[in-house]
Amino acid sequence: MNYAETLDFIHSSSGVFCKPGLDRISALCHSLGNPESKLKFIHVGGTNGKGSTSSMLASILVAAGYRVGLYTSPYVKKFNERMRINGEEISDSELAEIADTVRPFVEKMTDKPTEFELITAIAFEYFRRGGCDVVVLEVGMGGRLDSTNVIENPLLSIITGISLDHVAFLGDTVEKIAFEKAGIIKHGCPVIFGGDSDEAKSVISRVASEKCAKIHYPDYQSIEIKSASLSGTKFNYKAHQNLSISLLGSYQPRNAAVVLEAVQILRDAGLAITDKAVAAGLKSARWPARFEVIHDEPTVIFDGAHNAEGIKAAVESIKQYFGNMRVIIFTGVLKDKDYEEIASCISSVAREAFTITPDNPRALSAEEYASVLSRYGTHATPCKSTKEAIRLGILTALENNTALCCLGSLYTYADVIKSVQDCKAIERNDK
Repeated sequence: MNYAETLDFIHSSSGVFCKPGLDRISALCHSLGNPESKLKFIHVGGTNGKGSTSSMLASILVAAGYRVGLYTSPYVKKFNERMRINGEEISDSELAEIADTVRPFVEKMTDKPTEFELITAIAFEYFRRGGCDVVVLEVGMGGRLDSTNVIENPLLSIITGISLDHVAFLGDTVEKIAFEKAGIIKHGCPVIFGGDSDEAKSVISRVASEKCAKIHYPDYQSIEIKSASLSGTKFNYKAHQNLSISLLGSYQPRNAAVVLEAVQILRDAGLAITDKAVAAGLKSARWPARFEVIHDEPTVIFDGAHNAEGIKAAVESIKQYFGNMRVIIFTGVLKDKDYEEIASCISSVAREAFTITPDNPRALSAEEYASVLSRYGTHATPCKSTKEAIRLGILTALENNTALCCLGSLYTYADVIKSVQDCKAIERNDK
């Protein structure tokens, strides 16, 4: 298969209806010789913060001299982003080659794998062939029945935090969701929980106790912010002094604290990670679409906040970087999210908003969303396309000498980037 045919093969599984469970991924991995059994993993789950935490941890391990696999989802520009070794995405040719290896086994299966199960199996084989010393493995959704949970005995499990999301699949209470997330905890393997919810903490600590897994918690009170701007953040954490992170967002020092706790556990497990590697890895870590500045003059920021907790964190970041200045908002939302709470939160920082209808059957229409925002005191204009919303947002930001903040699903990232670039091209032509 060529690259295009490979993606068609992978995506052909997207419509397959399967009962939740690990039987299919286990069978597929067995057919491949269980590549996951040859690897060491750090398993990262949670509602928000998984990607940033995984990126920082992988960057530190690379700086320490290890060959590091990184598995994340979703991608924001190109499919290949989902699996990387030492920061380099899988090549088109290697993806096609591994998919060719996997395909005959898939075709023999009566109970066909889901798309995510297929991608996970391909990733395991890629990391095995790539000779990875450690793989930072991000959970897709949930944990207990997620296809990544086929792994055994990780070096460490991390649960970044718990909030209500994917309630149709994971449960309609924090406790139910926490139980699903806690499913990645393995017998005798250490775990970090970085969340604030007492209800979630109770569930996760109980599961850890049942599995004889030592549980660790970051001490967020020990974070000392020395400076924070759109250029990055300098901070101290416990014995770690004068660290810098380039990842923006008021929540990133908390993610970094989780990572620093992970470093100590990994050191105790025998990994050689110097303080120099920690500092270099944190500073060089990059993670697109998470409070990322994508344009200057006006400042345009994209943050993949798509649920109430994510929006709250993004709004806190806006307040941190822009103070009392109200910003222009670009946003879209799904009907199954708590869009009333999201709109209320956004309205605390919005001068004006431009809404779109996300390309999803569960989308709340731009008109409905604009009406909701208006009820919370934000003048909102529904737009027919991302391009129209971004053009109006940039013009309004320039007129009011403020920033444009794009909040919503990661799947809108590529369209937002293209729309911003189109606006720049129009501006150059006008000159």
